[in-house]
Formats: sequence, structure tokens, C-alpha cells
Amino acid sequence: MSAVVNPEKSKKLRLYKPLQAFSAMRRAETLTGWLLILPSLIGFLVFYATPTLRAIEISLTDWNLLREPNFVGFENYLKLWDDEKFWNAMKLSTYYVLINIPLQTVLGLFLAVAMDRLTKSLFVKAVVLLPYLLSNVLVAMIWLWMLDPILGLVNHYFAMLGLDRQPFFGGVDQSLLTVAGVNIWRHMGLVAMLFLAGLQNIPRQLYEAAALEGASEWQMFRKVTLPLLRPVMVFVLVTSVTGSFQIFDT
Repeated sequence: MSAVVNPEKSKKLRLYKPLQAFSAMRRAETLTGWLLILPSLIGFLVFYATPTLRAIEISLTDWNLLREPNFVGFENYLKLWDDEKFWNAMKLSTYYVLINIPLQTVLGLFLAVAMDRLTKSLFVKAVVLLPYLLSNVLVAMIWLWMLDPILGLVNHYFAMLGLDRQPFFGGVDQSLLTVAGVNIWRHMGLVAMLFLAGLQNIPRQLYEAAALEGASEWQMFRKVTLPLLRPVMVFVLVTSVTGSFQIFDT
């Protein structure tokens, strides 16, 4: 006597097998993803997360490195809140960001558009990116020598042209602008490369269609290029603002 097959149960079995296979595939993809990010995750935990937590722990103590740390809670932060030098440093950092970010973004975008329109040379791209590959300390030392009031190359040419020598890093009104200029020079190439990558992903058909509609170069840039570069622009702004507060070495 043949067994009666339940149609509903048979249907569930047919659905269960593909779902089981899909679940196994998802688990394999998840494991592969974790394995791929594992080196970066270990680096983040060892070199960023752990030192950050240790720094927070130390900030809650009174410690001169020669004796045992004495836990003082938030006393250091309360002192910092009333410290005029701290707020002056924050004000100068804000001024720096307001100077650095707009100029760095605009110049980087200009370079990216120029490279996209005029050249595809890898050598030009390498030259543009080269300053970013140098360390902050090395860049600062190079410009410190070039802008030296007495021995600096820039002031030497100023003197040849009959212009007054400038203190640059040593001037009250010039030091912040000089530091901003040095860091703009260093990071402008990276910003240009990011914008260039975004420009090369914009379909050329959009520009052809806009040209057929009679749009000018400026209108195409404003109506096509800038809107499609918005994701890159957000990334550039976030990373630039973050990096602008990390220029202590320069």
C-alpha cells in the first residue's frame, strides 16, 4: 500500500533545500568577509583602539611618569575647561580648518578637472600625489628650511626682487597661514586623485547629451559634474576635516 504524500509537506521540503543552500552560502561569504578584514581589524585594535582607551585611562589620573598614577577622575578635564590656552588652541584650530578645507577642496577639484581634460599621463599623476607620500615631519622640515627668514630660498628670491624678507612660520600674522599653505600643498594631490576617480566614473554620454542641448562648459560642470561628484565630495570633506585636526607634527 503506497504512502500518502502530504502536498504541503512536499512543498515545504522543496523550499527548504534552496533556503538551506542559500544560508550555507551566506555563512561562507560572512566568514570570507571576516577573514578579509581581520588584518585591518587587528591593526585597528592594537594601534588605535587600545592606545585610545589607555589614553582615556591616563587622562583620569595625576601622573608624572616617575611615581604611581593617582586617580583624580574628571579633575584634569575641569582644569582644561577653564584653561585659556586650550580655548585659544581650539580657536586657532578652527581658523585653520576654515582656511584649509575650502582651498584644499577647490584646488584639488581644479587639478582633477585639468588632469581629466588635458592628460592621462601616469607621471603627472605620480608628481601630483608625491607630496602626500612624504611624512608630515619631512614636509615641515623642507618648508621650514625654504621659508627661513635668513637662509630660506624663498626669502632669498624676495631679496633679489627688492622685497622685504618675511618671517612666515615666525610671524604672528603669517604662521597660521603658512602652516595651512604647507598642508594644502601636501594633501591637495590626494584630494585631486579622489576627485579624478569620481570624474572618470561619470558617463561621457551625459556630457554629450548636455552639449547637444546647448549647455556651456560651466553649465555642464555645475549641473552634471558637481551633482555626480557629491559622494566623493562628502568623503573628501569628512577626511579633510578629520585630518586638519591632526597636524600637530607640522
